[in-house]
Amino acid sequence: MTRSVRNRGLRRVLVGLAVAGLIPAGLTATSSAVPLPRETTATVSATGGPAGDKALKPYMGWSSYSMQVYSGNGQSWISADRLKAQSDAMHEKLQPYGYEYINVDAGWNGDVDGYGRPVPSTTLYPDGLQAVIDHIHGNGQKIGLYGIPGISKSLIDANLPVYGAPECRTGDLPVQPLTKADYWGIGFKIDFSKPCAQKYIDSIADLYGAWGVDFLKFDSVTPGSGISDLSLDARDDVKAWSQALAKHGIWLELSWALDINYADYWKQYANGWRIDWDVECYCPGQALTTWQNVARLFPKLADWWRHGGPGGWNDLDSLNVGNGQMDGLTRDERRTAATLWAVSAAPMFVGNDMTNLDSYGLELLTNREVIAVNQAGRPAQPLSTKTNRQVWFSLNEDNSYTVALFNLGQTDADMTVNWADLGLDGAAKVRDLWAHKDLGQFESGFTAQDVPIHGVRLLKVTPQKDSAIRVNDDDLRVTYDGAWQRNANHEVPAVSEPLTVAVTDSSAKSSATTSDIGTRTIEVNNDNSQIVYTGSWSRSTGRGLGDYQDDVQYTETNGDAFSYSFVGTGVDYVTEKHNSQGDVEIYIDGQLKETVSTYQADGRGAQQVVYSISDLPNGTHTIRGVKKSGQFMLLDKLNIRQQSLLNPDTATFDKNAPADVSVQIGRDPDELVGISKAGQDLVKGTDYTVDGNVVTIKAAYLATQATGSTALDFRFRGDYRDDVHFATANGAAVEFTFQGTGVEWITALGPDQGEADVYLDGKLVRRVNLHNDARVTVRQAFTTSVKNGSHTLRIVKVSGDVLRNDKIRYTTTN
Repeated sequence: MTRSVRNRGLRRVLVGLAVAGLIPAGLTATSSAVPLPRETTATVSATGGPAGDKALKPYMGWSSYSMQVYSGNGQSWISADRLKAQSDAMHEKLQPYGYEYINVDAGWNGDVDGYGRPVPSTTLYPDGLQAVIDHIHGNGQKIGLYGIPGISKSLIDANLPVYGAPECRTGDLPVQPLTKADYWGIGFKIDFSKPCAQKYIDSIADLYGAWGVDFLKFDSVTPGSGISDLSLDARDDVKAWSQALAKHGIWLELSWALDINYADYWKQYANGWRIDWDVECYCPGQALTTWQNVARLFPKLADWWRHGGPGGWNDLDSLNVGNGQMDGLTRDERRTAATLWAVSAAPMFVGNDMTNLDSYGLELLTNREVIAVNQAGRPAQPLSTKTNRQVWFSLNEDNSYTVALFNLGQTDADMTVNWADLGLDGAAKVRDLWAHKDLGQFESGFTAQDVPIHGVRLLKVTPQKDSAIRVNDDDLRVTYDGAWQRNANHEVPAVSEPLTVAVTDSSAKSSATTSDIGTRTIEVNNDNSQIVYTGSWSRSTGRGLGDYQDDVQYTETNGDAFSYSFVGTGVDYVTEKHNSQGDVEIYIDGQLKETVSTYQADGRGAQQVVYSISDLPNGTHTIRGVKKSGQFMLLDKLNIRQQSLLNPDTATFDKNAPADVSVQIGRDPDELVGISKAGQDLVKGTDYTVDGNVVTIKAAYLATQATGSTALDFRFRGDYRDDVHFATANGAAVEFTFQGTGVEWITALGPDQGEADVYLDGKLVRRVNLHNDARVTVRQAFTTSVKNGSHTLRIVKVSGDVLRNDKIRYTTTN
């Protein structure tokens, strides 16, 4: 288990005191007078969550939990005096920069009233929690509280009336037989098919509204929180709380490690969702967090980034960069963390003691240009996560790009971003946002010198006049009307495949034979640069124990992980089995598939396939392995299975009897981008020819190759960035607003597609035919010039089984 899971016992103790609807052992329900709910006019935002327009940007503030863990005495740390001190420190140091939430985590209440609603701890708040709330509001700030799903056994047994609904009793609320409701097993599941269940949640939300609560962190939400098999399912709780909080405009934040497969549900009912485990290292008095707990967020965000946007945000947990003595991070790592939170448009809430921020921490937390990146609400996406030197970017409303160059490796490095990789065709000016410095104009890209270990450069890239910008289908500036999905096997990824030619020099003539197009296997060694290792991994070579290529990668830290993205239909995780090793969680495309054992009681097993999957749809996938137990976790190699596009994929050429070599390709011939050897392109028409689906490698070219094995790389293009959005219902539409002088729509064609209407600024300008006998990629379907200004392109499905949207390209006027 990861360190955070082992130490969530602290959370369990605090939750036992903090959950609305729980009666701690030894306490009895008290009937106390409470104020009536205040009337509000807030409504549910069109984006889903209950906070309405308050959630159009990520929130900024502070959360108590990191300091509760760090202090080692979680509940006592959130006393009235400390909360007031944090509020005053925020008011003085951070509030002028947009920080406004004071969120109190688990442990704030100690009892319930005669209606089963929480009563704040009288020990922590001898003058009442209301006095603390009033102090926070008096500083112009907002107050947040904490809860989890379910209802306690004590409250079920007490059978109390529900406030405002005397016909309802708490004893009638749970599912029967009693069913666990949360990760820790503290409460029992509420039966939301009963109208009284919603009335009970409403009564608590109304109480919070009467107190002036602005925010609720709802923890242990499933699917997620370490459990995604639906044995625990808190979606009904989330919906009920969302509806109850909406009339008070209270922000609903879900926690922790929410299951991405239910992202649309979280977006419908919440304003934010934690995408991973606790950021805290659970090392009281030593540190708040570790680099490993920050670094593991990168592969998570590579999947989650597109789900954040106005109304609901990807939550990365507390930003613990404010005091170097307690953060647990180097100065470069602190800046990297602050940058990741900013470019991901994640809620920026501090976990430090705000009365004790150092000068560098204040510099990180109060850089207005960096805060502006966060508040623009444009989550960044990675160009690739295949190496530890990663470029993340987002396209802003003003046509500029935000670009972060993250060095996650173990050495300083020069890092380059090419404008074409961002989707920018043209020159651009560059500004360093951390340094507040303009760096000049660059024609095709920019290289940052000596980016430090675990360091970052944060840039604003502004295209110059007449540059063209390519916009992917999943950019947040592209909006969809109707029922649209992303990919789901409607995409075609770019792929390459080698034709291996055995060049001989003998008098015996040998020709290529034809075989059925099938599956080929690629072996990826553990030292492959495109495998991303998160945590403290090392490489061991020359072991002489039967390892593939005589080396392995290994780690001793629970929670460390590897991930690898590939194009194919299957993958094997190959490792060693030994009594020093334990369990490994295997994720495919972000979904936990299996926990496998690499333990072997006797002896040592080399090159063992401990996990295999072969039925994936042909496309882009990611395998991720996470160490759960044992002294060591190893990776030896990955076997990748791909659908063969060459028939045959091997051939023989005899120099003594030279003859052309022909192969059939399994894609439309126009999808073949080129053929190369060792990075050098062959010349079409001279070195090879294409006739329909038959590609012929000329004997004259093969005769120049050295005797032995020659690998010719056939490169096939795919959809832009290997993905598309698609809709099946006529009338479904895609819309994009741009500032410029011209626009193109570039998308896929296929036998399952029909016609679409193209509108410009509300006027129908063309009906386009997207039908083609073969599925092909990146074809221009529409182009036009327009007068300089703001314009809106809208595309509406007219006919066919499906409409795909891939890329929009427009010319800027900057």
